Amino acid sequence: MSLPADFHTRKAARLARLGLEIADFEEKFARSSGPGGQHVNKVSTAVTLRHVPTAAAVTVQDSRSQSMNRQIAWERLLDAIETKRRDEKAAERSAREKKRRQNAKRPWGVKQRILDGKKRRSAVKKLRGRPI
Repeated sequence: MSLPADFHTRKAARLARLGLEIADFEEKFARSSGPGGQHVNKVSTAVTLRHVPTAAAVTVQDSRSQSMNRQIAWERLLDAIETKRRDEKAAERSAREKKRRQNAKRPWGVKQRILDGKKRRSAVKKLRGRPI
């Protein structure tokens, strides 16, 4: 994938951009399953990475290499946190806009059309009780 040093600098930059501390993350290693033969049966290559404050977690066992699985886990978890924050921000913005639209006054023309419709309806109802 990429060089380990390159990965660590990108990870550190992303953590700083998101305002996250590396101490908030918990890594666990376990034996993987699936293809990979004797290697995955003997070595703890599966990586579970958890962000403790949000309880977001990913488990990766895509590769036979533990370091590759670590990189993939970090990327996936940081992507998930970024996506969640972006969605929350969009929902907040949407709620603000909805509130603004609900509180906005009707334009004068719209109000006049509504009133004209009410007057026409009223005239029709008044004619109901009169004998011809």
